[in-house]
Amino acid sequence: MRLPGESEEKNARLSMKYMIMGVSLTILLILGVVVYTNKQEEERRRQRRQQDATVMTLDHEEGQEGSGAEGEAGSTVTEEVPVVGYAGRKSMQEVERLYEENKLKASDLDFWDMYPERPEAAESSETGNSGKTEDETGGEGSGAKYEEEAKRVEEEEIANDPARDGKHTLLTYADGTEEWVLINPYLEQNTYDYTNLQMKGDKMSYYDNGRDVSYLGLDLSKYNGDVDYEALKAEGIDFVMIRLGARGYGSGQITLDEKFEENITKAIGAGLEVGVYFFSQAITAEEAVEESNFIVQTLANYKITYPIAFDMEYVQNDKARIEALSREEKTAVAKAFLQNTKVAGYQPMIYGTKEWLIREIDLTKLTEYDIWLSQQKDVPDYPYKFQMWQYSLKGKISGVSGDVGLNISFVDYSEK
Repeated sequence: MRLPGESEEKNARLSMKYMIMGVSLTILLILGVVVYTNKQEEERRRQRRQQDATVMTLDHEEGQEGSGAEGEAGSTVTEEVPVVGYAGRKSMQEVERLYEENKLKASDLDFWDMYPERPEAAESSETGNSGKTEDETGGEGSGAKYEEEAKRVEEEEIANDPARDGKHTLLTYADGTEEWVLINPYLEQNTYDYTNLQMKGDKMSYYDNGRDVSYLGLDLSKYNGDVDYEALKAEGIDFVMIRLGARGYGSGQITLDEKFEENITKAIGAGLEVGVYFFSQAITAEEAVEESNFIVQTLANYKITYPIAFDMEYVQNDKARIEALSREEKTAVAKAFLQNTKVAGYQPMIYGTKEWLIREIDLTKLTEYDIWLSQQKDVPDYPYKFQMWQYSLKGKISGVSGDVGLNISFVDYSEK
């Protein structure tokens, strides 16, 4: 038995169900129409792009053939036309009309420049890899090319920088000016390993395979006053270079150092190896020989084991007589002194700063003589071979009052 209102409720439920189904079908139909319309529009766009590309290609080929023929015949010159932009802004009919009227070529269309070629693509096309991705051509290869280019640039920078090219050395003059000069490859280069230098207090040593192969010395003159040579020996001093005399930088007179005889006698008595130096102001080869002969005569009563050093230099706060000499003249004076000293049976040596040795004399004419370098630095940067190094002018050693010049010799001249 039906209850009252049951039929009405049932009909109502059916009506609601049909309505929902109708709405759903309508929505699906609308979506279908939209999708279909989009696909049709996309297909029309694709066909339009394909037609554009075909027209451009054909026109480009015709333009090449026509230009070649006209170039050979030399009969036709067309008026230059402005570049026409397309990229979706004009219809296909307009483009075709412009082609026909203006005889445009594909290269005339400005949209080719809308997409600049990437550097990677250009590089890839040059190497025959056009159109391939970085993964296909090899990302590691691109990185290697970049590293090679960076290395080339760095090498170029080094080659143009005298401070790093290994072919120049820096000179610093008394007035503070600096100059990079080319290292002479024909002079023997020094091969010392400065990591082998060791300092204990003011005393320097040079080691080779853990063994001290250097000799510690002082340079002394009347300006050092009274010296206790026994104390120097106890301090580990191996040799002394004693000032024998000098030529006056103004007067030109040769004089014996006031302390020379006392110094050399006490030094030999204390068992030290002894060498001497002479402050030269000779302006001719004859004066240089005169200085050398003076030294030889003075040493007649003494036995020395270390060199006789030729010390020519300018003077501070005054004008020296040698300032008028050219580099060639100073070299000739030095050579005359050294040759005469060698003939007399002694070991000659040239003393000088880095700047003096490189700029003021010509070492290529003095290669047979040893060098006593004066450079007050932790590590010398003199590029050529040297045998003795004055590394300090303000050393402190028991046995000498005040400052004293400290030296290291890489040669045991007592054995030569």
